[in-house]
Amino acid sequence: MINAMQRLGAWTLLTLAHIGEAVIMLLRIVLRRPAKLRTALNELLKQIYAIGVFSLPIIIISALFIGMVLGLQGQHTLAKFAATSAVGQLVALSILRELGPVVTALLYVGRACSALTAEIGLMKATEQLSSMEIMGVDPVGRVVAPRFCAGVLSMPLLAIIFDVVAIWGGYLVAVKLLSVDAATFWSNMQDGVSFRYDAINGLYKSMFFGVITTWIALYQGMACVPTAVGIGQATTRTVVYASLAVLGVDFILTAMMMGGW
Repeated sequence: MINAMQRLGAWTLLTLAHIGEAVIMLLRIVLRRPAKLRTALNELLKQIYAIGVFSLPIIIISALFIGMVLGLQGQHTLAKFAATSAVGQLVALSILRELGPVVTALLYVGRACSALTAEIGLMKATEQLSSMEIMGVDPVGRVVAPRFCAGVLSMPLLAIIFDVVAIWGGYLVAVKLLSVDAATFWSNMQDGVSFRYDAINGLYKSMFFGVITTWIALYQGMACVPTAVGIGQATTRTVVYASLAVLGVDFILTAMMMGGW
């Protein structure tokens, strides 16, 4: 019993230490002295290209198929209640409120966050970060901060693209394949979807997800054991922790936006 309590206490202290280190790293990113505007902008654009643009193929393909499945399932279910005219509203609300931000974040975790952790872990293993410190360059400001800002900016943009493509996929199936009236599809969608409540709240979610997932990925890279096994374990932790964080934070944000809290 005592041994179990000792192990629990040691695990708790270690977890709190990791949380404290992650918070300190985040504060160093937010409160750091800005670099030269041109240098910072060039590095930011480079990282947005690496993080956001390279994630576009999987985002677009996944969004298209998810929208098509929603259109198919929605038409099949609503046909039982003679309400197939509402399939456009169903697709749009499902995508904008939940599936768009959440699925985009999960795909972003698997594609970009894992790559961020592996990249920084490799830089740590090859002592590039230590070399920067020796030369008087802050690794957090030079390496971590541009990637963090790029991730936070890329996530809402990827979510917007996901929403547009998914709704178009639902339109293709419902209108072109299942013969739902196109005017009814779009008009019911416009009547049932609130831009401020549905679309903007979805963007708020994606911004929160971008902060949390990128933060986890960068910290795991900075804190990993600088070996091949350590980098692999850190990458696995990034995917697991960031995915669970997305689902947990989604529940909290949804409850707050719906007035449950």
